[in-house]
Amino acid sequence: MAKQQRASSRSGRSKAVDTSVSADSRMLQRGRESLGAHDAVVPPVPRAGHVDAVALYQEGVAALQAHEFSRASAVLRSVMSRYPEERELHDRVRLYLNICERHMAPRAASPSTPEERVFAATLAINAGNYGEALEHLRTASSEAPEHDHALYMLASVLALQDEVEEAVPLLLRAIDLNPDNRSRARHDPDLDALRDVDSVRTALEATSHAKSDRRKPARRR
Repeated sequence: MAKQQRASSRSGRSKAVDTSVSADSRMLQRGRESLGAHDAVVPPVPRAGHVDAVALYQEGVAALQAHEFSRASAVLRSVMSRYPEERELHDRVRLYLNICERHMAPRAASPSTPEERVFAATLAINAGNYGEALEHLRTASSEAPEHDHALYMLASVLALQDEVEEAVPLLLRAIDLNPDNRSRARHDPDLDALRDVDSVRTALEATSHAKSDRRKPARRR
């Protein structure tokens, strides 16, 4: 009798386990289906208003790509307010809203020293804003004519813009002020446009010691 009871008990537990596994499998399947639907921009069965919500979302993205950040922000926010059920779009909307807010945030105080201008120029170059970088570097080199790093960076940006004639004397001056710029310039891809110029080639082939000797009389004067 005890054996029969244990067998019956095991059978009951087995059925319970089978039922649990089956339920878990169904839950996993539903989860996979839910994830698949969540990843899609357009759900398999469009809800009422979904097409309008997607169209509005695309309008906001287009404004963002055109750098119309204020309008993009307003349009994207309207997607969330007018279509609260479109949760799949909301995640994407929040991502683009963050981009809009970064671009609309008040700019930091304008740089006021050559060092601050060089730093601002570095940020502009990293962002691909060469015009802004040139403005900062021209001002920095005007305020501090012997700031070799500002001159070197200005020559680099001008070289990238194919302004070779203006860039060459700036690079030569930067090397003359600081011979360490010579070794840097030898391998700097930003200066590729200048290396075929005879005066630049001569300066890059010279030794730092020779250049240092030429600088000494200038300091005595």
